[in-house]
Order: sequence, then structure tokens, then C-alpha cells
Amino acid sequence: MKAGTIGTIADWYAVVALFRRPFGLPIPHTAIIAQNQQRIAENLGNFVEQNFLTPEIVIGKLRDHNAAKAVANWLVHPANSRAIAESVAHSIPGLLNGLDDADAARFFERTAIPQLRTLDVSRLAGNILEIVTEGNRHQPFLDRGLQALERWLTANAGLLKAKFSEASRYTPAQLDAYIVDKFVGGIVVLLHEVVANPDHELRLQFDRAMQDLVVELQTSRGYRRIGKAWMRDCIRHLRKGDYYRALWDHIRTRVKAEVDRENSLVHSVTASVLVSLGKGLRDEPAIQNKLNTWWLDLAHTVVRRYRHQISALITEVVKSWDPEEVSQKIENEIGRDLQYIRINGTFIGGAVGVLLHAAVLLVVP
Repeated sequence: MKAGTIGTIADWYAVVALFRRPFGLPIPHTAIIAQNQQRIAENLGNFVEQNFLTPEIVIGKLRDHNAAKAVANWLVHPANSRAIAESVAHSIPGLLNGLDDADAARFFERTAIPQLRTLDVSRLAGNILEIVTEGNRHQPFLDRGLQALERWLTANAGLLKAKFSEASRYTPAQLDAYIVDKFVGGIVVLLHEVVANPDHELRLQFDRAMQDLVVELQTSRGYRRIGKAWMRDCIRHLRKGDYYRALWDHIRTRVKAEVDRENSLVHSVTASVLVSLGKGLRDEPAIQNKLNTWWLDLAHTVVRRYRHQISALITEVVKSWDPEEVSQKIENEIGRDLQYIRINGTFIGGAVGVLLHAAVLLVVP
């Protein structure tokens, strides 16, 4: 009984001394956690830095994980891509609203205007036209143009007859009308032939003319001078009056209206692009390897450069904690185990006392 009591008291003292002073008495080597908080904080920061934040450990853990494929598999789910698209879209109006008119003016003067001055409008137009004409993508535009021309000729036949009569004063009106009707009818028939025949000579001539125009736009000095003159006029127009403000307000209004719309084009396009990106990345191991290599290099650089700052942050945070509050929280977190320590001390002390008492009885006659 005495040994058990002694064991209980000893364990109680040891446990209490770890967190606070027993009975509030200033006994040396008590309240160990509170008294050594600064040293514990420094040791904890050093421990994390030496055992967790080394490039070898971090890269070793990340190297076996195909992060690029994991991201791709996550993006291919439309719900995930929509969530990212909504976050991006809803952040745009706030970003634009955070920029006032003065910011917009500075942006145009310092960034947009210098870029516009150096922009080769002619070459850019040629490149765009080259993309449009690749794979006969321009043919639908030609068909629409021919159909629009047919509608115009049909709707303005009377105007054509009147103009023809003005130019031909010595022929009867009936003859003029007959000639114009035949002319318009012939043109309409020709337009139908061009629309119906993808290999029609006029269509081929149009294709050659477009190719020649692409080359001229990309190489001609004359077109380049025209493009620069047009861009100078455009810049001069933007600088007049409050066009900066009007343009900026228009952009903000249109973007906000588009983002707030139920079936926002920004949302749908961004989500579709993300899904397509995920599918393409998922099926391209070579690209995955390149992205993973880039990610590992970035992680290596970040860990090597900022590991000391991270450990210092841990140290400073732990040092800033209130000592008594920290001791109380730790004691509360492991409170049940502390009670078992006291109970175990009682049983162990009692068992040792019984064994010693038995030994005494056996030895002493």
C-alpha cells in the first residue's frame, strides 16, 4: 500500500512538473514545457528543416507520383473544370473594378500604345487570312457572299433597270428592262453554279486571289505602310477625349454582364478548354514527363531556397504562443494517457512493494 502510494505520488509529480509547477511552488526543473518553450521552438524548427524540408526527402516523395496525370484525370471531369472556370470568371470583374480610370490610362500609355506602335498590321492580317484559308475554311464565307449578292441583285432589279435606262437614252424602256432581266438572271444562274460546284473556275480564281493577297499582306512594303498609317490614326483616335475611360467602362460592363449571365460564354469556353486540356494531357505521356520534370525542378528550387524561412516561421510561431496556454492545451490533448500513467504508477509501485515485502519475509527468518 505504501509503495503504491509512493508510486502514485511520484508519477503525479512527474506529470504535473512536465506542464506546470506543483501547487504553484517554484521548484526547480518543473513547468518544463513552459520554461523551455523558446528552446523547444528552435529545436522543432530545426527538426522539421533537417528531417522534412531537405530537397532529397521532398523530391524522393514526389518523384514516384505522376502529378501531371493526376491533374489531367481531375480536369477531365466536367464538374471540376466548371468549378475552376466559375472561380476564374467571377474573379475577373473584381480585378477589373480594382483598376480605376487612371490605371487604365497608364496601362494603355505604357503597355498597349507601345505594342500597337510596333504592331505589323499588314503581316498580322496576312497571318490571320492564311489561317482562315487553310483547309478551305474560307469557302463557307464565299458561299454566304454569293448568296448575299444574289439577294441584292434580286431585290434591286428595279434600281438596275433605272440606271441602265439613264445610261442608254436611245433604246426603248422595254428593251432596257429585257436586257437587265437577262443580265440579272444570267448572274444568278452563274452564282448557283459556283455555289453548287466546289471545283468551279470562279471559285478556283477566288482561291488564287486569296493566296496572292496573303503573300502581299505578309511581304508588301506598300501594305505595311498602309497598316502603320491606319494604326497611327487608331492611336490618335484613342487618345482624343475620354476614349480611354469609355473603352474601359465598356470592357468592364460587357465582361460583368457576360459573367453574370446564366449560360455565360466565359464559363462554358473556359470549362471546355480545361476539359480538352485534361484529355490531351492524359493521353500524352511525353508531355506528362516534361511537366513532372518541371514540377520537380520547381519543388527542388523552392525547398532549397525557402527551407530556412519555413523552419524560422515554425520557430517564431511556437515562440509566440502563450506558455501556460500551450501547456494546458497539450495536457488536455493527452489527458487520458496522463491518467493512465498515474494509474500505472500506482499498480507498478504497489507490485514492487509487494515483491519487496515478500523478499524480506523470505530472507529474514
